[in-house]
Amino acid sequence: MAEFVDLRSDTVTQPSEGMRAAMASARVGDDVYGEDPTINALEASVAALFGHEAALFAPTGSMANQIAIQISVPPGEELLCDADAHVVTYEIGAAAAIGGISTRTWGPVGADVDPDVVIDMIRPAGGYHAVPTRAIAVEQTHNRGGGGVIPLSTLETLRAAATDAGLALHCDGARIWHAHVTDGVPLRTYGALFDTMSVCLSKGLGAPVGSLVVSSAANIERARVLRKRMGGGMRQAGVLAAAGSYALEHNIARLAEDHAKAARLAEALAPFGVVAGAVRTNIVPLDLRKSPLDAHALAAAARERGVLVSVLGPRLARLVTHMDVDDAAIDRAVEVLPEIFRR
Repeated sequence: MAEFVDLRSDTVTQPSEGMRAAMASARVGDDVYGEDPTINALEASVAALFGHEAALFAPTGSMANQIAIQISVPPGEELLCDADAHVVTYEIGAAAAIGGISTRTWGPVGADVDPDVVIDMIRPAGGYHAVPTRAIAVEQTHNRGGGGVIPLSTLETLRAAATDAGLALHCDGARIWHAHVTDGVPLRTYGALFDTMSVCLSKGLGAPVGSLVVSSAANIERARVLRKRMGGGMRQAGVLAAAGSYALEHNIARLAEDHAKAARLAEALAPFGVVAGAVRTNIVPLDLRKSPLDAHALAAAARERGVLVSVLGPRLARLVTHMDVDDAAIDRAVEVLPEIFRR
């Protein structure tokens, strides 16, 4: 059988030849001493993209998220986020285990956030033994929300509410590049809304590793201490940062191609009633509650035919397009997946 069509995640991409060449020729130094020129350049570039003062290169998106929320939320105090947020679903309880942070969630509505619900959840400091809210976190685009894009107007309302309440607003922007391409919202416009951000280079942009925390200069100085405490202080890591710089230069605009491929998959599966909502970016969520197939059965049948599908729950599966899935691979998936549902 030919190579698998891997639709499990956009984290499976391989560095291109151009990216590998950039990595091989990167100038490096000791980043813990602040002496890696390639990392310094990447941090300055990403901060400028979002209109912030500074940024910090971290090895993973989870570490970047946890650094960012620890900047804003002291131990024993509270972060508000949604029930399907990556920061509380896929980071192995790090907010509590590492940061001592209490979390409280609104319902799993993906990108369809109701600001009034969030605002009603805010607990001010000074209540009788109540845990005070210190920050709100949103996810753009929303992973378990099927790659949904939170509307700019919603984010603006949350920004105003956070300011009024004296709270920080954090964006888990692992796939914010997709939101930028889909809705045309400038990155600096997004940046102006948030006190802290984490942005990922190793998903749709195709770098092999790396995320950045973006914030004020003072916050990033604190972030360096937190990164070191978590074991994220790297040495000659400019070889990794070079991949991120290459990705930013070459791979943002091409995300529209991944969105178009996801739309093709969604269109092919629409007659079976399994596509969960509108597909606007590179994620196709599959709700199998009304299907005779559960997620594991779908994944097993697809694997037999050379297509890899991600299982998120007993009746929830996911397809994710990315730069290593070309048009021929989508043709194959569009042939295989409907056949499985027709059985």
